[in-house]
Amino acid sequence: MSSSYEDIIFLSRPISEKYPKMSIHQRAAQFLPFAALTGYEAAIAETGRLTEPFRELDDNRKEVLDAKLQELQHRLAEQPKACVTYFEPDAKKAGGAYHTVSGIIMNIDHLRHVLRMESGEIIPIDHIFAVSIE
Repeated sequence: MSSSYEDIIFLSRPISEKYPKMSIHQRAAQFLPFAALTGYEAAIAETGRLTEPFRELDDNRKEVLDAKLQELQHRLAEQPKACVTYFEPDAKKAGGAYHTVSGIIMNIDHLRHVLRMESGEIIPIDHIFAVSIE
């Protein structure tokens, strides 16, 4: 019984006239592992990212914060400088992060319930944790 490959088994390897011979590194790269689960690493990183819970203010702290905001409202013509710590909710998971910004307060918009800073920051008044007037 003869093998079905007898006619080609002793032929030399074909050499392409169109493509150059690949280096050993290029040939090995074809067999490197690939990301079978696209987005898996990003999902793991997102799960590991920590957020803080929103901290409700007690009545005493609310009164202090309200007094500071009223003082800022009265001093808006002077363009007062203040340091504001506020909570920014996370768009992807529960919780968020507390940020602190310093700058000139441009406006306290009671209709939209936001504080506007000269830098362009728009801070919801309900998310303000602390204010210190400089």
